[in-house]
Amino acid sequence: MKILVINSGSSSIKFQVIVMPKKETLCKGMVERLGQENGGIHYESDSESLHRTENFKDHAAGLKAIIALLTHPEMGILGSLEEIDVVGHRVVHGGDAFDAPVRINANVLRTIKRLSSLAPLHNPANAIGIETAMKLFPKAEQVAVFDTAFHQTIPQKAYTYAIPKDLTEKHHIKVYGFHGTSHKYVSEQAMAFLNGSASKIISVHLGNGCSMTAIKDGKSIDHSLGFGPSNGLIMGTRSGDIDQSVIFFLMNTFGFSSKELSQILQKQSGLLGLTGFSDLRDIQKGADAGNKDCQLAMAMTAYRIKKYIGSYVAALNGLDALIFTAGIGENSDMLRSMVCKDMDALGIAIDPIKNSERSAGIREIQKDPSGVKVLVIPTNEELEIAKQSHTLLSI
Repeated sequence: MKILVINSGSSSIKFQVIVMPKKETLCKGMVERLGQENGGIHYESDSESLHRTENFKDHAAGLKAIIALLTHPEMGILGSLEEIDVVGHRVVHGGDAFDAPVRINANVLRTIKRLSSLAPLHNPANAIGIETAMKLFPKAEQVAVFDTAFHQTIPQKAYTYAIPKDLTEKHHIKVYGFHGTSHKYVSEQAMAFLNGSASKIISVHLGNGCSMTAIKDGKSIDHSLGFGPSNGLIMGTRSGDIDQSVIFFLMNTFGFSSKELSQILQKQSGLLGLTGFSDLRDIQKGADAGNKDCQLAMAMTAYRIKKYIGSYVAALNGLDALIFTAGIGENSDMLRSMVCKDMDALGIAIDPIKNSERSAGIREIQKDPSGVKVLVIPTNEELEIAKQSHTLLSI
């Protein structure tokens, strides 16, 4: 079964072509910084590699470039698009409608679009990817794998908001959780790597979107994102946690509409609002060069993560392993160092040399001896999506 996995994020599109059940990756790549002037496309196969600077105005433009590479007469791995048996799509918000992977039909697509109000940076992009794939691969099965599915195990005491009960029940308002495909994948990798000795895990997913999950015995029990993917940690353009009084103040004092405030909090805040940059690589450079705004943004980001670690250690009643994953989590030794500094009371301490090293696989970066394993694990949402798609279609 040859599966094309499309992982549309808020500012990027990752893709892989994977042969299942062999788990053989034929090619992989990414279109990044969509809508920005410094965008680019990356592509790798066994025999070819491409890294090109190119500006893509939106997700549709990025997807067209990906398809062109897959079928390129010299670099591509497909003789024709009909070689693809399945297209597996990452979909961020499944609401209460989806708690497992599904075959995509017109009703499923309509529901994904309807849920866009809960994930305005993601579900519209996911829907574009699905519609584009349906046109380009009319004979292939289309499968949706939902970020929210992994978090269905969060207990009621953790997913319920303290607002009137009739609102939460009638309108299905609760913590749904996100990045579930990534958190599921890296936590399973950690448990296998540690030979099953880690039953209490905190997974820290740091990319343009960021989230943390408390995982006990392989199941999500709490998560930093909630009803929509905008609270919790400081993100590329999203504010993360904010006192609701600030929102009411801005509305009542300056006359902002709810739509305007949503735009501000989701697309103009976070790292972008603090520094003018949404990409942590630019902010780290600025911090190193003495930019005070960038230095503050780094400190705030690390501090917010530390607070969530503390609360999740309490929820788990201990900690066996702390995982850093995704683009920032895997590559920013600076941020990992800032997060883990002065955390020895919780048994967390990292070795600066191990932390600065690079590796394609899982690595431990804690000091020896240390009470908590600190792991850097490359996430592979695409492989997880391929696995779940293959399982669904093999039933």
